[in-house]
Amino acid sequence: MNISNLIASYGYWTVFVLVAVESLGIPLPGETALITAGIYAGHTHRLSPWLIFAVAAAAAIIGDNIGYWIGDKGGYRLALRYGPKVRLDERKLKIGRYLFDTHGGKVVFFGRFVSVLRTYAAFLAGTSKMRWRWFFIANASGGIIWAGIYTFAAYFAGHMLQQVSGILDWVLIGVAVVAIAAIVVLIRRETDRLAVRAEARYPGPLSAAPPKTPQSPRADAGSKVPPPRPPAGRSPHPTTRRPAANSSGPPQRQRRN
Repeated sequence: MNISNLIASYGYWTVFVLVAVESLGIPLPGETALITAGIYAGHTHRLSPWLIFAVAAAAAIIGDNIGYWIGDKGGYRLALRYGPKVRLDERKLKIGRYLFDTHGGKVVFFGRFVSVLRTYAAFLAGTSKMRWRWFFIANASGGIIWAGIYTFAAYFAGHMLQQVSGILDWVLIGVAVVAIAAIVVLIRRETDRLAVRAEARYPGPLSAAPPKTPQSPRADAGSKVPPPRPPAGRSPHPTTRRPAANSSGPPQRQRRN
């Protein structure tokens, strides 16, 4: 059963399940389901675009938070052991670590619009020990904007396809296929470039330990062990004692008048 039949049979539940599972780290066609549901709603008017938008945004936020929790608890050890089963190999792990070390929370927001990052960004944010508060802000804002853009763009496209027919349908379909193919090629080229940079920064196999966050110079200075204190009653620096006056010395002579 293809995605179109799932949308026609189960509606909003198909969108929620596929988007949520894709967001937590399993490569399923969540974005494809969202676009298909939007086109289906615009063409048949059997689904509400507003409900599609709400369901997709909620699924993206919930799925990303589950993926973040799994990455935070399991870390690189879990990714290196079970990652290949969900197409998360060491090459993608290095790319994700490189992007998080370079751009931080921007990866969570903009990664929602990139196919590879959309699937693994939340998990990699957890393995990188990103603060959950900043992750949630970037995740929620990115998920809401992503769901709104794709839902209503697909809805209006489906509504337009309902009004046109014949040769124009095939022209629009051809343009869409060419555009999607061009985007896929660009993403693969950029992924290859990022892979080269990531390998240069992290040569060799990744360790199971989480990456260490660099400390500031003040933190390093504050972490130094202070010198031991001298015992009570003693001065930290030796002092030179002056000889005491000798009271038993020879008496001074008196002057004669």
